[in-house]
Amino acid sequence: MSRPKAVVLVSGGLDSCVTAAIAAETFQPAFLHMNYGQRTEQRELQAFHDIAAHYGVKEKLIVDARFFNQIGGSSLTDAQMEISKADLNATEIPSSYVPFRNANILSIATSWAEVIGAEAIFIGAVEEDSSGYPDCRIDFFKAFNRAIDLGTKPGTNIKIHTPVIDLKKWEIVRRGMELNAPLDKTWSCYQNEDEACGVCDSCALRLRGFEQAGFEDPIPYKIRKSYV
Repeated sequence: MSRPKAVVLVSGGLDSCVTAAIAAETFQPAFLHMNYGQRTEQRELQAFHDIAAHYGVKEKLIVDARFFNQIGGSSLTDAQMEISKADLNATEIPSSYVPFRNANILSIATSWAEVIGAEAIFIGAVEEDSSGYPDCRIDFFKAFNRAIDLGTKPGTNIKIHTPVIDLKKWEIVRRGMELNAPLDKTWSCYQNEDEACGVCDSCALRLRGFEQAGFEDPIPYKIRKSYV
């Protein structure tokens, strides 16, 4: 009996890779990736293809979403803005926040899911990041599920799954190791494409997560330091 289909949002990062591993346990995954003009666009795209190859995913969609460059407002898409150094105790919204990005991504995912007959959309959002990224909150995804119900054809049943939403980064690392997810093929750095910088928020969260989980991060770093 064939498994139901799910659209899996795969940025190429740690969280999306582990989310893909979880989705692949019970669904037939179709991978969706967004090129939105981010600084590490090509490296993230490579990670996407590598993860897709690992899971043998044939159904893939890569969307050009470079309108985010035109909108601006984020250090990820505006070269004139500086990538902030890591501050894991910060409570304000960081410069790396891409305004309402997840709503745009989920809208595209929903359109594709409706066309290919998928029953689920998997996204690797983490509540731990919600103080910085308001579109990573569980309430946001509950609201978007309601929007999907209201805005799709009668009889369509698509639900958003956020399997790592409640996990700390170290728990995500450990879950990935348990599932033999290809964490060595992922990329999280906000600003470098050859060696991860090791000093941006994303690198810091990742390095701390691996250290707290008791594993060494397998990707190369320009600066590898402890954030524990």
